[in-house]
Amino acid sequence: MSTATFTTASFAAARPAISASAPAPKARLRITARGRAVLLTLVAAPLVAGALAIAMNGGGAIATDSSVAPLETVTVSAGQSLWQLAEQVAPAADPRDFISDVLDLNRLNSVVIQPGQVLAIPAEYSN
Repeated sequence: MSTATFTTASFAAARPAISASAPAPKARLRITARGRAVLLTLVAAPLVAGALAIAMNGGGAIATDSSVAPLETVTVSAGQSLWQLAEQVAPAADPRDFISDVLDLNRLNSVVIQPGQVLAIPAEYSN
C-alpha cells in the first residue's frame, strides 16, 4: 500500500485556471409541475378566502316590511292541553297540524305546557 502526498502545487496544476474577466455562468431557475401547482395554490388561497368572506357577509338583510300583523297569543289555563287548545282556537283545522305549528312557532321541545304559559298562535289560525 502506498501513500500519496499532495502539495499545493499539485492541486493548482490539477485545477483549470478561472480568469477574472470571464462571466460566471448564470443559474437558471427551473420549476416543476408540482412547484407550479404549489405556487398557484399559495397565490390563489388568499384570493379565494377573501372572495368567500365577501360573499358570506354580502350586506346584511334588514326586514322593513311594516305590514306584518302582530301574532295572537293565548294564555294556557290549568289542565288545558294543546289538543284542547287546538279545538278551541281552530275547530275547523286538523288538531295535529295546529299542534305542530304551535310547537314550531314557540320553539317548544315537547307538548307539555304549563298553566299561565303564553303561546303565540300562527297567523293562519287567528281570527
